[in-house]
Amino acid sequence: MDTTEIRRVVLERAAAVAAKDAKAMVAHNAPTMIEYNLAPPLRQPSAGDDVTPVEKWLATFEGPMSMEVHDLEVTAEGSVAFCTSLNRLTATPLGQPESFSLWFRVTLGLRKIDGSWLVVHEHESVPFEMDGSLRASVSLQP
Repeated sequence: MDTTEIRRVVLERAAAVAAKDAKAMVAHNAPTMIEYNLAPPLRQPSAGDDVTPVEKWLATFEGPMSMEVHDLEVTAEGSVAFCTSLNRLTATPLGQPESFSLWFRVTLGLRKIDGSWLVVHEHESVPFEMDGSLRASVSLQP
């Protein structure tokens, strides 16, 4: 039952990106969530349910967006859970003629707080080339 609910949370968050719905994107965040996402800085300040940073990010894209969640694994015990997945974001940067698709890794830590599963930790990453160039490996696919 808990794993089904957690999967629903993860998929609702992805659907919110596709809908460009900032409020829905943060609806499952704990108030003091720790976030390490793809954009600088190294650690995002805790925004909880504040939609302002998300709205600013969404404003950097035009047209449709999508977020696919693949290979979702959920482990839950008691009031703590974590998930891993490979996600693909497809979007068109503002002012660019074409969209991009980017695969990246996601780990979520969740806690059951007042009966609801909330994200307390999010970590996103892209591997980098180990050939000395340190370039992000954005062409990888599962």
